[in-house]
Amino acid sequence: MQILDQKKTKNTGEIENINHLTNTNNMEENIISEEIKSHFLRLYQIALADEEFSPLEMKLLYQFANERNISEKQLDEILISHSGPITIPESLEKRIEYLYDFALMIWADGIVTDDEYTTLKKYCKKFEFIEEKIIPLTDYLIESAKLGKSKEDILQELN
Repeated sequence: MQILDQKKTKNTGEIENINHLTNTNNMEENIISEEIKSHFLRLYQIALADEEFSPLEMKLLYQFANERNISEKQLDEILISHSGPITIPESLEKRIEYLYDFALMIWADGIVTDDEYTTLKKYCKKFEFIEEKIIPLTDYLIESAKLGKSKEDILQELN
């Protein structure tokens, strides 16, 4: 949310607008959980899986950050200097949500490569889905990304 301050100038008494780009949620002060950091590291890995990092993938990465009140500066810091373990989300809902973000990242350039598909399957396995459900889940997530389904629809359909 943008805050607009006004002050009177000394010389003319006119009101001068001072536009402060201050976010009331103050993204810069957010503490970002290890789970979220891990999610963005995985998104970045997904974006690089086809050995091409398109501007559309970068835009989507920053869009995902913005949706979670993470500033560009914070995202850059996560991607450049993260150290420590990459965690797995605890709840089933978060696992599905994050996997769908991966599918959206894969589909951002309108192409699903074998490497991207394999990487998504790897994360389905890493997120502890049953082996025989991994391929159908991967196919469903990618097809849903192609159709532009919302995360809410995905979660509803899979419950």
